[in-house]
Amino acid sequence: MKKTASDYSHINGWGIDADPLDVPNYPIKKRNENDNKGMIWERPAQQPALVEILHSNERPGLTAVFGTPNPPTGLSGQLRRFAFRYSENTWTHWLALLVADRINMMEGIGEDLKNGHIPDLIAEHGLKSELQFNKIGLAKKVLTGAAVITLAVLLMKSRSRDDS
Repeated sequence: MKKTASDYSHINGWGIDADPLDVPNYPIKKRNENDNKGMIWERPAQQPALVEILHSNERPGLTAVFGTPNPPTGLSGQLRRFAFRYSENTWTHWLALLVADRINMMEGIGEDLKNGHIPDLIAEHGLKSELQFNKIGLAKKVLTGAAVITLAVLLMKSRSRDDS
């Protein structure tokens, strides 16, 4: 048995978009020159850019409104500027932004230490939760990290032997 909108009439607001004459909820309607008069709008005033804003090189200018909480600074900022020289459809753009995020995290830890605040990395990175709810995943992360560090140390030692 197929249910219809009338079966749900007891629910407040049910079928509010069911009227096919209610434009814009009916996109297949044959439109005429008077239909879109209410849809014409002026672009909002441009938000002032008081800090450096990075935006896609595929876009000619800034959007009318944008966020400004963390302007690019330091090494991570340089890497972000590099990333935004490339199109958003390239791996270079996204990989550089990913690395910049990780560097920015380390810069934040350095800034905390410089200001006399010792960060609680165990709590901030959710290690207690990982240990409680995702022991296998945490073990994989630790083993992967240890393998990467070991590989890096071995490569550095082999290079130092080659230089000698």
